[in-house]
Amino acid sequence: MSKSAIEYLTDVEGNPRAVVIPIDLWRQLLPQGGDSTEELAENLEDYCLNNAMDEAQSTPLLNREDALQFLTEEDGD
Repeated sequence: MSKSAIEYLTDVEGNPRAVVIPIDLWRQLLPQGGDSTEELAENLEDYCLNNAMDEAQSTPLLNREDALQFLTEEDGD
């Protein structure tokens, strides 16, 4: 799946009002002829999980000490 730019439209106060997604991404999420919101939800979940898995593959693993230090820092926040 290609990375597509998602745009956010805001009102004059900067509050988000709408999301604009490229048509190629829309067609991946809801193929032509598909009008089911359940189908859209499933496709969106698949898209997000695939992106998360792709990102995880490029993220270095932490050793035990670094992982414990990270968790300790998270608890302190």
